[in-house]
Amino acid sequence: MPRTTPFHERTSALMKSFAWKEWAGYAAPCNYDAHSEREYFAIRRSAGLIDVTPLYKYEVTGPDAARFLARLWTRDITKLKPGRVAYGCMCDGDGMVLDDGTVACLAPERYRMTSSEAWLGWFEQHRRGYDVQIEDSTDRIAALALQGPLSRKILSTVVDADLDSLRFFGLAACRLAGAEGWVTRTGYTGDLGYELWVANADAVALYDAILEAGEEHGIQPIGLDAMDVTRIEAGFVLQGIDYVSSRSCLIDARRSTPEDSGLGWTVNLEREGWIGREALLRERENGPRWNLVGLELDWAEIEDLHAEYELPPHLAPCACREAVPVYLDSGEQVGQATSSTWSPTLKKSLALAQIHRRHTSVGTKLQVEHTVEFERRRVTATVVERPFFDPPRKTSTPNFPPKAPA
Repeated sequence: MPRTTPFHERTSALMKSFAWKEWAGYAAPCNYDAHSEREYFAIRRSAGLIDVTPLYKYEVTGPDAARFLARLWTRDITKLKPGRVAYGCMCDGDGMVLDDGTVACLAPERYRMTSSEAWLGWFEQHRRGYDVQIEDSTDRIAALALQGPLSRKILSTVVDADLDSLRFFGLAACRLAGAEGWVTRTGYTGDLGYELWVANADAVALYDAILEAGEEHGIQPIGLDAMDVTRIEAGFVLQGIDYVSSRSCLIDARRSTPEDSGLGWTVNLEREGWIGREALLRERENGPRWNLVGLELDWAEIEDLHAEYELPPHLAPCACREAVPVYLDSGEQVGQATSSTWSPTLKKSLALAQIHRRHTSVGTKLQVEHTVEFERRRVTATVVERPFFDPPRKTSTPNFPPKAPA
């Protein structure tokens, strides 16, 4: 039986669809209405409030905290300053990805990690020789994501932090609706947004304060379905869908390196002393097997396929998480589309795909399997840059305007 988050008494009262799913052992809303369309457009046009409490959270403190984390993560946490957050991934000794997540420096010698899966055992396994303390804080810290173009305006009435000066991937200790907590300039939608962290006892008061502040701006509670569409538009990978943790793989072919998983940009092979580096140095000599790319499907072809059956093209109510094969024109399979969706903002059919590295140049034409009336057909897909959607407001900071081009 899934547990409930500290926000459940509010989120359950707002639910009309009764569509729940399990996320890390918690009951999480898929969508509040019968369809997630209104929630999606709230994120892209006003603001949406998402309960992200099920994220695993770990507090790491002590004199060796930074060195310890720098060994576990692909990012150099020793260079992470108080008030900053880093995104990265963890690898096993073979250089295969275990999980991705964030590390926030709350204060000198004090850090908070987030991840998709539970890793306390892994951390304990590697802590020998480091003067650190590790605490699983998942069950005592509630978390909300406030995302969308009006999120800064709404949140500024609830927190005492200077949001106009809080940079992208910044962090501030502050009071949220009168309670002590933290705000981070992070999110999983590819839009302007913040994540808020408070003790469980303060969760409901914070939720109420944000909804009240956002009422005049059209704020909506958001479920996982709408967030899934936005994260694909943003080109963000999802553990268990776009790649599988090496800990969970039953066969080696399912394991992925950071380059395979679209996380290669988080890796610095020149830095020494982190788990998986030696294996990834060997990979660099030969090149990765796969690359994660963005695909744009030919919508006219999709319409034509459906017209053969005298049917309109089907727009799924949520993103597709079922992998489908990707081929060359010759019929050779060269990868799989791992996540796909119709983008209501871009008016395009999009997918994230793991493709053999020989066929990942932007502009490459491929074929993606598309099923109509139980018959497997193929449509043309073009390799494009990701993210698909990347608005300037995502990283904008009013007190630090972007520099004018020289």
